Amino acid sequence: MLLAIEAGNTDTVIGLIDDREVVHHWRVSTVPKRTADEFMALLRGLMAGAEDTVHGVVVCSTVPSVRRTMRALVARYYADLPSVMVEPGVRTGIPVMTDNPREVGTDRVLNALAAAHFYGTPCLVVSFATATTFDVVSSRGEYVGGAIAPGIGVSLEALGQAGAQLRQVELSRPRSVIAKNTVEAVQSGTLYGFSSLADGIIARMASELGVPTEELPVIATGGLAPSVLDEMSTVKHHDPWLTLLGLSLAYERNVLAT
Repeated sequence: MLLAIEAGNTDTVIGLIDDREVVHHWRVSTVPKRTADEFMALLRGLMAGAEDTVHGVVVCSTVPSVRRTMRALVARYYADLPSVMVEPGVRTGIPVMTDNPREVGTDRVLNALAAAHFYGTPCLVVSFATATTFDVVSSRGEYVGGAIAPGIGVSLEALGQAGAQLRQVELSRPRSVIAKNTVEAVQSGTLYGFSSLADGIIARMASELGVPTEELPVIATGGLAPSVLDEMSTVKHHDPWLTLLGLSLAYERNVLAT
């Protein structure tokens, strides 16, 4: 099986993939100071015997310190296996048509790659993670850009810290949009605010593409996606392991195609 690791700002998603299917998956906190040896101990505990089935490794990270740790991990423990570190300059098979392609996060490119491959083009990915990101693939299979908004968790945390009479709350559906207490007021503003924000941006992007919103494949991913999906009208698919699938496709293009 292919070991795929995507280390983001908040969470690290780990998967074992067999024939483009995520067979096992885990989500752990990203710890920038965690060493390669510590991460390997974590991996062994999670995989619990499945380690011997790994035939290749593919990794990406948007966090520089973690990226260095991943390089050390691969070099020390998987040196005898084919491996790919997905970063600017590595073949993904999807042209990045932005002003500076190197500044586009690899996770966003991988999401676009997987969405185009599995759902067709044009398409749009919305990822609810540390940031809320929107990524667009044209009918020609090109990554043409996107948008970045604050993340749900980051916004809730900031509100709790900056508001003298506010506190952090669990993100769940309140009894009504017009809330009767502070906790539900925060829940209402966050849940309906972010779902409306996402629907609004997606509708505008669909209009710029010249594709009716109802005909555009919109794929939601990210750890916080389940919190808002029920309140959205534009999302057609929910794929929590989209980045892992993108990693598997990038591995194929760089290892199996050579």
